[in-house]
Amino acid sequence: MAENELESAAARATLLEAGLIVDGSGGPSWTGDLLLIGDRIAALGEGLRRRLPAGVDDDTLDVVDCRAKVIAPGFIDVHTHDDAIVLRDPLCLPKISQGITTVVTGNCGISLAPYRTPQAQPPLTLLGIDSFRHATMAEYRAAVEAARPALNVAALVGHTTLRFAAMEALDRAATDDERARMGALLEACMIDGAHGLSSGLFYEQAFAAPAEEVTGLARIVARHGGVYATHLRSEMERIIEAMHEAGDIAFGAGAPLVISHHKCAGPANWGRTKETLPLVDALAERQEIALDVYPYVAGSTVLREDLVDGVIDILITWSDPHPGVTGRMLADIAREWGVDQQEACRRLQPGGACYFQMKEEDVERVIAHPRTMIGSDGLPHDRHPHPRLWGAFPRVFARYWRERRLFTLEQAVHKMTGMTARNLRIADRGLLRAGAMADVVVFDPRTIADTATYDRPKSASVGIERVFVNGACAFRGGEPEPVVLARAGRMLTRGA
Repeated sequence: MAENELESAAARATLLEAGLIVDGSGGPSWTGDLLLIGDRIAALGEGLRRRLPAGVDDDTLDVVDCRAKVIAPGFIDVHTHDDAIVLRDPLCLPKISQGITTVVTGNCGISLAPYRTPQAQPPLTLLGIDSFRHATMAEYRAAVEAARPALNVAALVGHTTLRFAAMEALDRAATDDERARMGALLEACMIDGAHGLSSGLFYEQAFAAPAEEVTGLARIVARHGGVYATHLRSEMERIIEAMHEAGDIAFGAGAPLVISHHKCAGPANWGRTKETLPLVDALAERQEIALDVYPYVAGSTVLREDLVDGVIDILITWSDPHPGVTGRMLADIAREWGVDQQEACRRLQPGGACYFQMKEEDVERVIAHPRTMIGSDGLPHDRHPHPRLWGAFPRVFARYWRERRLFTLEQAVHKMTGMTARNLRIADRGLLRAGAMADVVVFDPRTIADTATYDRPKSASVGIERVFVNGACAFRGGEPEPVVLARAGRMLTRGA
């Protein structure tokens, strides 16, 4: 760092002292100090206060006692639907309060860009009906930079969004001309720094797309060094077939594959992670592949009749025609109305719900798999959101590391940081090393835990002490209440 840069950065020099350094690589932790100068990590070591660089002294240095605390890279939420909320509510409290410093947007085939419409249709409505104002990724990037969110944003481009932007009807395969239009839009987004393509073939608006349509788009992503992430066509009975399709699309395109929120959904499929995870390992022998997972047995998406089986519990998160039922169980509503659950579902649409469709043993197998990253998959526009929006990352530590001991502390942090940065092509983040961007979280490993529940989902986690984003102290936890201190987030471009 040049001398003049040191002088201008002196007011933002922070020494995190005597903490347990968990560097995000998955390697052994050690006790030491971390020095932040400006927006970078300047040094790691022991006794750094005795050997500060020129331009930094005790008068300009903020020293944080981190004894009995963990110092780790800022967590990267690999699976979010935060595209619009980072613009509407740039404090991003549900995420920054978990220690998350970067969110990956545009998942499940749904991204804000490149599409402009005054009123979005499902499933784009997961991002808000009136949110689609960005015809290019450059426009979205400018909006993020103007909003100055508290955390960083890395964007994927949604296949379903491309279909809406390029096609008149979505209940069929795209024509050659429509594929060309989608390809041109995607190419421009990749040039503007998008990290890759996502698909949501599970959703009706993309289900008619054949594999060839997606493979052609994924080839564009591969040429630019991006990734392909997919909400599989089926996570139920036909999950093996859907996994093979995803693998073939990515392999045929030459793109790394991320299988989104991996699960075996529905009682008939419980236990099938004993089949799906070995298939992941087999696919890994020929191609680059990773998974992400949220640490809960319930998923959440729009209200769909085909997911109402009369067996699993379903919690209503929002309903346009009946907003008063938000937070209630579908079975109770159906009983009160004197109809079956299918009819109640029809009356509540459009709406959203949490579906308790997974088995805990399957969640544990997936989360413990060495290729699995952590993602929240929270839906910030839901009136009564799934608790994963506020609690996913601390829950991994509290339940699956501290209580269940499924992995080491170092492995847990790796799943949230270094592994994610590598798989999503996010440069200079996810690892604690000199010269890397200063995205850092300090937390108490004894107390870190989620407090959000299905009944009370909007509740900040505990145990997160401080969060630094690009060197600025963005969040401080504790009493009397957690507070966002700075909005220093940036729009991240691929490889930057």
